[in-house]
Amino acid sequence: MKKEAKRYQESKKLIEKDKSYGIKEALELIEKMPKAKFDETVELHVKLGVDSKHADQQVRGTVVLPNGTGKTQKVLVFAKGPKAEEAQKAGADYVGAEELIPKIQNENWFDYDVVVATPDMMGVVGRLGKVLGPKGLMPNPKSGTVTMDVTKAINEIKSGKVEYRLDKTNIIHLGFGKVSFGAEKLAENYECIINAIIKAKPAAAKGQYIKSIAIATTMGPSLSIEQ
Repeated sequence: MKKEAKRYQESKKLIEKDKSYGIKEALELIEKMPKAKFDETVELHVKLGVDSKHADQQVRGTVVLPNGTGKTQKVLVFAKGPKAEEAQKAGADYVGAEELIPKIQNENWFDYDVVVATPDMMGVVGRLGKVLGPKGLMPNPKSGTVTMDVTKAINEIKSGKVEYRLDKTNIIHLGFGKVSFGAEKLAENYECIINAIIKAKPAAAKGQYIKSIAIATTMGPSLSIEQ
């Protein structure tokens, strides 16, 4: 732990207090920070001037990052017959139907990052709501994970599709690449997400929409970003 704390303090020294950075400058600064033993994820935290308690002020969607996330997502697909075969051909890591329910419910099986389902399977998947819901794994038409086009869904997820959504404190938290990507590729991913969030502004949102933006690595200090 001491080593981690020391690295964090050294990284923090590079950041000017109360300064908001341009995204390129912030990412270049991250590149200069002492490295962890693993390739850290660069995280984005966007505070919005909306109230997530109101249905008409929800902000949620998906975006395919131009440079991917640096993480290979494992995909579980609930489908039957030709759609199950299609999912396997498209590169799903796991494909199944009702038989997967006890495995997930009783064996705590969560060896996947995204769950996709064909609409006819939602009755089955619905039984897993209490287990998948809290983990953010429940398939949803808004995020393109309830669909008949399983090939498209799998391809997008595997090529770097990420979902953004508000938490209870009206903040969107999202990983948008690895430190090893370098400032330029990370900046491209960042712009792509920020543009998507701006486009997703609810009509009911009043006043300042984006309140604050910060980025940080998994183990590093946070940098405030100019808007």
